[in-house]
Amino acid sequence: MNPVAQFRVRSIAHRIGSIYLLCATLALPCAVSAHDEAAVKPAPRTVNVSLSEWKVELTPSRIAPGAVVLEVKNAGTIPHAFEVEGRSLEQRTAQIQPGATATLKLDLRAGSYEAYCPVGKGSHKMLGMMNHLTVGMAKGGGVKSNEHEAMEMAAGSDAESGHVEHEHGEEYGGGAKMMKIQGGGPVIQILPGPFPFADSAMAIINHRPADQQADLTHKAHMGPYSNNVVTTSGEISVVAIDRGASGDSVSGVAQFTAQDGARWKLVIDRVQTKDIPFNPRFGGVIMGLFYHGASGVHTPLVPTIQSSLALWAFAHLYKNDQLVTDNAMVHIMLLSRTRRTSDWALDCWDCSDRPIEELQLQVTPAPSTPPFDAPGGFLFVNWEKSSGQRVAL
Repeated sequence: MNPVAQFRVRSIAHRIGSIYLLCATLALPCAVSAHDEAAVKPAPRTVNVSLSEWKVELTPSRIAPGAVVLEVKNAGTIPHAFEVEGRSLEQRTAQIQPGATATLKLDLRAGSYEAYCPVGKGSHKMLGMMNHLTVGMAKGGGVKSNEHEAMEMAAGSDAESGHVEHEHGEEYGGGAKMMKIQGGGPVIQILPGPFPFADSAMAIINHRPADQQADLTHKAHMGPYSNNVVTTSGEISVVAIDRGASGDSVSGVAQFTAQDGARWKLVIDRVQTKDIPFNPRFGGVIMGLFYHGASGVHTPLVPTIQSSLALWAFAHLYKNDQLVTDNAMVHIMLLSRTRRTSDWALDCWDCSDRPIEELQLQVTPAPSTPPFDAPGGFLFVNWEKSSGQRVAL
């Protein structure tokens, strides 16, 4: 701060203190002029917030205590929201559509606050949409004095701008995690057919880009998430390790008999990490995710669910002991029950509060390779009474 500005702030503070001292000595009512009070009370700071898949950026990320205006822009491609939490405060915006903005006005005490996207019951936060807003903290770790803060605000200092990067699995996930899952109970094969909640899904599909709208609309009429099911038999056992943004691993074997009597075997040995729109892989293994349906994460052509494990992998696929491919694409979820036990039909649009006991295995051919010799060209098998066990690393 230049010497003139520094002298001005100190003079104002000294003048106000002298007025209060005089009034107290003479036992007189006393008021400070609005001009003098405004001179030492800083105007609200503005923090620009950018939300996207899957991060929250704050500029600046360090501010003085007091009034703050958070200007939030959804720079992503799906709906998001913004929440600030800490120091007994928890305030959020309404949901913000892609390209739209919102404003959040707060009065913040010194301390550290979480700044995150609350969409999807914490799933967007888990996928990386979490940052920290630091209020009144100096570079050395201490809280600045009121006088120091006032001087910085009067001078318009913005030296602490920037943002903190966050990766899933480090701050939020708490390190590497391993889970063993075992298929159990009745086994069903899901065949191509219409999605029973197409009308509910269409509200989400209509916000997707045109090419995705066409693909999802087609799958809603004749796709892999249907009530066209047959009872079959099989077994599956998988071990998956979630190390965060990279370094995940998966191994396992699945064997099942299809509706036509064909015997299929799957040897899973590699994670699949290629992202596709609205379907982040984050290293192939994610634990504890709320998604699908109307959650804003992944396809709406599955009811909204809570999963204890979701993974994407490559596998060697055999049919009747003959190798079909070494690069079958595999998606596995251990999730809350979506199907009723009488006829195995999908019977809830939001299944997130049901017991986590359904194990889904979906196998599809790699891009630019022929479809499998199975109805619809894919394999989709559920174990309806399955379990997962977290194992210490």
